[in-house]
Amino acid sequence: MKKIVLSLLLMSFIACEKEPSLQKYFVEKTESSDFISVDMSPSILNIKPDALSTEQQEALKTFKKMNILAFKINDENKTKFDGERTKVKEILKDEKYQQLMKFGSGKEGAAVYFVGKDDAIEEFVLYGSKDENGFAIVRILGDKMNPEDFMTLLSALQKSDIDMEQLKPLEGIFK
Repeated sequence: MKKIVLSLLLMSFIACEKEPSLQKYFVEKTESSDFISVDMSPSILNIKPDALSTEQQEALKTFKKMNILAFKINDENKTKFDGERTKVKEILKDEKYQQLMKFGSGKEGAAVYFVGKDDAIEEFVLYGSKDENGFAIVRILGDKMNPEDFMTLLSALQKSDIDMEQLKPLEGIFK
C-alpha cells in the first residue's frame, strides 16, 4: 500500500512539474540572449518611510520582490517573437491567472493579472506587448496583497528614488 501511495505522489508531482507557469518560463528564458531579465527587491525603490502615508507603508510591506522579463525585437529574432508571445499568452490562459484589467486591443496592449484570492494575492502579473518593440512580463510577488495594495503601491512609487541604473537594460523596450 505504501508503494502505491508513494508512486501516486511521485506521478502527481511529475505531472505538476510539466504544467507551464510564468516562473518556469522566466527560469528558462533568463539566460537567452533574446531576453532581458531584471530582478528587483523593495530596496531598489529607495522610498523613505516618512515620505509615505500609513496606508502606503502597509502596502509596501506586502511587496516582496519584482521580476521583469522582456523580449526586445531586433533583426535577428523577429521570427521568434510571435512564438514566444504565444507561449506567454497560453500560460496566462491558465485559470490561476485571473485577469484584473486589460488595455489596448489585438496583438498590442497590456493586461494585469493576479494569482491568489482577492484578499490574499500572492502575485500580480503585468503583461505588455507591442509589435515593433517586443513584450515584457512583470511579476510582482508579495504576501497577502490585494488590489487596493497594488494601487497604493503604484502611488507610493511616485515618491521613490528608483536606481535607474538597474533598469537600464530595459531602456527603449516600450517607447
